[in-house]
Amino acid sequence: MPAGKQKRKYITVRITSGFDTSAFSLPHLKKLVKNICARFNLSRAVISLVIVGDAQIRKLNKRFLNRNCSTDCLSFDLSDNGPDRVKSIELIVNAQMAARQAKLRRHSTEAELALYITHALLHNLGFDDSAKPKAKKMHDTEDKILQQLGYGLVYNKTNWSY
Repeated sequence: MPAGKQKRKYITVRITSGFDTSAFSLPHLKKLVKNICARFNLSRAVISLVIVGDAQIRKLNKRFLNRNCSTDCLSFDLSDNGPDRVKSIELIVNAQMAARQAKLRRHSTEAELALYITHALLHNLGFDDSAKPKAKKMHDTEDKILQQLGYGLVYNKTNWSY
């Protein structure tokens, strides 16, 4: 980059919901995404957050991962590899599952949905939960972020395992 020229920093969060949003705050979820991006020094990004129900996420899970079941979240890095690369990430979260799990785990739907968003975004920031030690690190990071933003312990609240 030429001297004196700095890349403009920005994080854009676009939220689309095909689900009743009365159980959670879209501005809070937007703040969550921006906070995670800042925490991991992601300074140029467009994050699309899509909130769906069981039927929609099941179709997407089948289409993209060949898994014929509902899931909590999906995430895709849609970034190009250009020199002024802007990270482009799509997060798809299941609000219907969040509502069910929140009731079982005795916390708010928003806290459960925040967990799904955090989990999906961390996958795109290099975290991996395929092996036990990596999963522990990822889930501890999720809870640390969620506690700092006022959601409290969400994942490790009752040693829950998905």
